[in-house]
Amino acid sequence: MGSIQPKRLRIGVDVGGTNTDGVVLDPARAAESDKGIVAWHKAPTTTNPGDGINDAITTMFSSADIRPEDVASVTIGTTHFVNAVVERDANRLSKVAVIRLAGPFGKHTPPCIDWPEDMRNLILGYYASVKGGLEVDGTLISDINEDEIKSQCATIKEKGIKSIVVNGVFSPIDTIERQEERAAEIILKELPGVDVICTKEVANLGFLERENAAILNASILSFAKKTIRSFQEPVKKLGLNCPVFITQNDGTILSGEMASKLPIRTFSSGPTNSMRGAAFLVGNELKENIMVVDIGGTTTDIGLLLANGFPRQQAAYSELAGIRMNFSCPDIKSIGLGGGSIVRRGENLTVGPDSVGYKLTKEAIIFGGDILTTTDCTVLVNSELQIGQPELAKGALTEEEITQFKTTIKLKLEKVIDTMKTSPTDLPVLLVGGGAVIAPDELQGASKVVKPRWSGVANAIGAATARISAVVDTIKSTESKTTHQLLEEISAEAVKKTIEAGALPSSVTIAEMETLPLQYVANTSRFIVRAAGDFDYSRTDLVTVSDDDDSDMATMDEYEKSGKSTATRTMEPEPTPTIDIQTYRPDVRGRVWYVNETDLGWISAGCYILGTGGGGSPYGHMLRLREMLRRGDVVRVVNPHDLSDDAAVGCGGGAGSPTVSIEKLAGDEMMEAQDELYKFMGGEASHMIALEIGGGNGLQGMLLGASSNMDVPTVDGDWMGRAYPTKWQTTPIVFNERATVWSPISMCDGNGNVLLMPKATSDLQVERVIRAALSQMGSHTGCAEAPVTGAETKRWAVEHTISQAWRIGRAVAKARLSNRIDSVAETIVDECGGPEAAKVLWKGKIVGVERKLHNGHVYGECIIEGADVADASTSTTDGDGQFKGLVKIPFKNENIAVLKTTSIEDTGVKEKQEDVLAIVPDLISVIDAQSGEAIGTPEYRYGLLVIVLGIAASNKWIDSQRGLDIGGPKGFGFNHLKWEPLCGKFVKPVSVIDEFNQD
Repeated sequence: MGSIQPKRLRIGVDVGGTNTDGVVLDPARAAESDKGIVAWHKAPTTTNPGDGINDAITTMFSSADIRPEDVASVTIGTTHFVNAVVERDANRLSKVAVIRLAGPFGKHTPPCIDWPEDMRNLILGYYASVKGGLEVDGTLISDINEDEIKSQCATIKEKGIKSIVVNGVFSPIDTIERQEERAAEIILKELPGVDVICTKEVANLGFLERENAAILNASILSFAKKTIRSFQEPVKKLGLNCPVFITQNDGTILSGEMASKLPIRTFSSGPTNSMRGAAFLVGNELKENIMVVDIGGTTTDIGLLLANGFPRQQAAYSELAGIRMNFSCPDIKSIGLGGGSIVRRGENLTVGPDSVGYKLTKEAIIFGGDILTTTDCTVLVNSELQIGQPELAKGALTEEEITQFKTTIKLKLEKVIDTMKTSPTDLPVLLVGGGAVIAPDELQGASKVVKPRWSGVANAIGAATARISAVVDTIKSTESKTTHQLLEEISAEAVKKTIEAGALPSSVTIAEMETLPLQYVANTSRFIVRAAGDFDYSRTDLVTVSDDDDSDMATMDEYEKSGKSTATRTMEPEPTPTIDIQTYRPDVRGRVWYVNETDLGWISAGCYILGTGGGGSPYGHMLRLREMLRRGDVVRVVNPHDLSDDAAVGCGGGAGSPTVSIEKLAGDEMMEAQDELYKFMGGEASHMIALEIGGGNGLQGMLLGASSNMDVPTVDGDWMGRAYPTKWQTTPIVFNERATVWSPISMCDGNGNVLLMPKATSDLQVERVIRAALSQMGSHTGCAEAPVTGAETKRWAVEHTISQAWRIGRAVAKARLSNRIDSVAETIVDECGGPEAAKVLWKGKIVGVERKLHNGHVYGECIIEGADVADASTSTTDGDGQFKGLVKIPFKNENIAVLKTTSIEDTGVKEKQEDVLAIVPDLISVIDAQSGEAIGTPEYRYGLLVIVLGIAASNKWIDSQRGLDIGGPKGFGFNHLKWEPLCGKFVKPVSVIDEFNQD
């Protein structure tokens, strides 16, 4: 075995739900044939995880004659914390109080607003909003008030809550005011002994999602401390004088002390450990991206291991137990294929998705059972495999069925591998996991297929070899410094944070960096930089084995050994009855549509698709409207043709950057703008209409018209029929029947500042003034536009767009309910009027994204390679082979065109003649092929499978040259391109009111 240098051995233990895996390795011998693996162990997970860890380490020490003084570190991966949340265990989850440093912002979206009701009732004990928060540029919304915070502490003390979350607006960029930290200090002085979690320590930008993650983290703190102490106990008893680490979601490690403060960072560490273990097993071969395919007993998990040695992370949001969060998680695709998958014979042989799971060694045919599994069939295919009793499987399949089996397994794996790739280039595929034997040695799309030795304990290897990392996610001005200069500064900060976390300075490198310009915010970008390095074993300042009082350990032991909670376990509520989409009828009486939660959900989904990449996510506005409906608010929608000529149709909504709105949640700025406008003008609006149906603004007409706000009906229409980047690109401007439409106008920032523009020389000037003022008012405001008459509305409005959004959302819901997301695009086309009015333009995978900021708008291009986007768990194709080659979608906040090209390189050649598949004013929408939901331009990222839809623009845009000049290619500076009709003709959306009116 060779000599082992002192303090060079690393122990990795992965405590899974089924097995506890362990490995001892010597990194100095990683280049040798045995990869430096000194010992390994796999056994069923024990009720008390500490016992299993002790058994694993003791067994490995005995088998390889290892001395405790040889061990440099112990790193443990666990699913215990995430299981406590998924199981909704009242004994493991504590009540949490939330103090927001947000002032008036977010009052309509309280903490846990989007949680399942049972989870909210179980965890949220109290919340309050006090003064505080920053603007996007780092200036104060307001400073914190110590007396306010002390007052809230008195209430929290009365309620007996011991876990407190502090969440400040834009706190992740707060390096000067330190509002969250200062508030935490006040709380700890008032309430000694409580746990205080600052959200900036938990997650990054995204106020509600960061708060959700912090609340879950705070709720599980007490249990996490006990669990981590139970992990540390066997290390202490075995005489190991070394650090104890816990693996976290991104493939790096936390000290035991830090993990007990931030247990949520461990939630997705299981798949990451397997991928990091795979990176170690291929060693120096990792010079490019590698696909890791982890085949277990029931499922196959596929992730992309980047050349930097870390898994590719998910897009902006992740979800756990119905709770949306924004902390880092690996991007994993799972399919129902494993060693225990059930194989059914018949006209078409099928494999899975159901499985015998952990009963494989009892129920599979080769183990004396009577259920045909993939393992049985694999033994038939490969006679050299010595698993179970191969002779028992003889005759289980015919030669033809064996061929079908091999083809099915191969196609399933090839499809899911293709969904994870970010370019057409073949990639190495690394197979790990106990079920890897079922995979073939060659796969299309794979440059090679590798099944390394030790793959069965890849998760423990990943734990043993994990590194330390730190992330800086911040917003900076590019006005006085270049993007390159800022990236250098932020990278230096990320390196410093990584070293402070325990990394060896000489080993730290930058693993990832990303720059995202902010829409409507001039010279401002979001920067995300990750650094990583090896642990510095000379560090003695990171205490990892606690010597704290162990008085509460008996409770932990008692709980674990009993296998059940000593308190009442909260059960999930009965599922809400599923609405029959085929027979569902909206509530339309007397030609008035009374919107309910079902309608709202569909309208919201449809609005984002009609947003053509812009308009901002409707999610926050949907939550606010949903809560209003649950409180008894009435939301009415009327047909524009039913308006009287003298009706006063008001308009209003949000203006500014969608990126700002993910932090600075809405307060009363939209209603305040309406109040200020009518205070100046006199009178009041009789109806409301949305400025644009696209994105979040599509819901704002209904929000303002709701009974607890203006209490007026909302017109089923809008002034764009989509989303456009400027107020000037609206249909009243196209008709040009009077000098200015959008003045008087008012704008409020929700924090006491009001802009009133009584008159203007032109609507273009209104746009310029509003945009200039935005940057001084927090880059996100509420606006109120002067009302127009009913007669003007009937001439100018794009009709029935709320109805259109509803129908599109219903189409997505239908596709999900029937598990036919693969045909969602065609269903949407039908709802938009059929092939005369809409078409599927492209299906494929995003393989390139570029963005730049100019005059406050984000300009860029998205490159999409044609590909089969059918669900990767099926083995059939849907004819998507027609989409060959590449298209590019240039955008200015919203998508401008779909241009067919020949290669990625060609897209940068301006002189190249490209085929126009669609162009503004026609609508170009990109939707997620795996969910049917819209993808906004800020969310474009490499590897996403997408469908590109084209929807014919309203005749309000295409019937005049002025309309085409304002809303067409010329309006975006594409003077060299000409609009041609997308399909046969525009088909006006069918009114929900006309179709479903009960009278």
